[in-house]
Amino acid sequence: MKKITLGLISVALATSLFASEYKVDATNSNAGFTVKHMMVSNVHGKFKDVSGTFEFDEKTNALVSLNGEIMIASVDTADEKRDNHLKADDIFDAQQFPKIIFKSTKVEKDTVYGDLTMKGVTKNIKLDLENGGALGKKAGFTLSGKINRSDFGVTWNKALETGGVAVSDEVKLNIDIQGNLK
Repeated sequence: MKKITLGLISVALATSLFASEYKVDATNSNAGFTVKHMMVSNVHGKFKDVSGTFEFDEKTNALVSLNGEIMIASVDTADEKRDNHLKADDIFDAQQFPKIIFKSTKVEKDTVYGDLTMKGVTKNIKLDLENGGALGKKAGFTLSGKINRSDFGVTWNKALETGGVAVSDEVKLNIDIQGNLK
């Protein structure tokens, strides 16, 4: 049993020894989301201000870890009035909670697990990973998944006269990350 444990620790250490650190390139990255609106259509949005670092192992072409931040004030849904409401106290409360933070806790071949913190609430989430690979001094990947916004205290909604609600609880995430070798 001790040999197996030591072997697994050795593999984990070897993987991180060959990984290089990359800085997220905000101009070539996108933190997007989609939410059902008025029960009939989707609203797409993104956060323009994303930053962070990640470790990528060029030898195995694998993401090793990721730490990222998104600034709430940079939300863009192509509707200024809606964007201002999203930043307000009753939704994201950007004044008190200016950032969304993600820190990976485990990376598997096609899955990234990590702690997502929004409005002071931290939950471990699972995201699907599409590895883009590395080329020269750049590396990239795509993450996608779903969260329930109410799990993070984002609970504003409005009942519709016809039944249903203005905004679904489920939010689809689509995040494209490109980084530059540090």
